[in-house]
Amino acid sequence: MVVTIYTTSTCPWCGVAKQYFKDKEVDFREVNVQHDQEAAREMISKSGQMGVPVIDINGVIIVGFDQSRIDNALNLN
Repeated sequence: MVVTIYTTSTCPWCGVAKQYFKDKEVDFREVNVQHDQEAAREMISKSGQMGVPVIDINGVIIVGFDQSRIDNALNLN
């Protein structure tokens, strides 16, 4: 399973999402779009959104911290 979370340094919901993954023992890759313009373009291309967090779970794009959608994408229900 490939989990990528697009974040910024000042996003409180990004921290919530990262902690949730840690609590559920889900490995993830964090990409800070605040410092990486190419990653920001990639995130916008995937999600159509400029807000963070954007979470990519095996190609399922979730904008924001939507725990039920995250659980479904991770098969945690």
